Amino acid sequence: MKIITFTKIDQALIDVKHTVELYEDGCSGDAEIVIIDIDTIFDFEENKTKVCSDKYTTVAILEDDSDYEAFKNFGVDTWIKSDDLSEFNSLLNLIEKRL
Repeated sequence: MKIITFTKIDQALIDVKHTVELYEDGCSGDAEIVIIDIDTIFDFEENKTKVCSDKYTTVAILEDDSDYEAFKNFGVDTWIKSDDLSEFNSLLNLIEKRL
């Protein structure tokens, strides 16, 4: 799957079978999964038509419970707490099955 991340994430958490691009380094578009955090939600909203495929899933990384309140108004599909990032690849596998 093609992943674009608007926030820096340890790429060792993501299986090598996925293509990962960092938004600030430029991207080729057609991302199927988008990774954001509270600091990058507006960058994503402004640029999602340029970087995403027609069908995509957003994954928000939550630093604390108040982040959830902010994200729910943006139609984010999936959340993961920053403390649970070691489980990130398992989340990606679930998303892949559903897409």
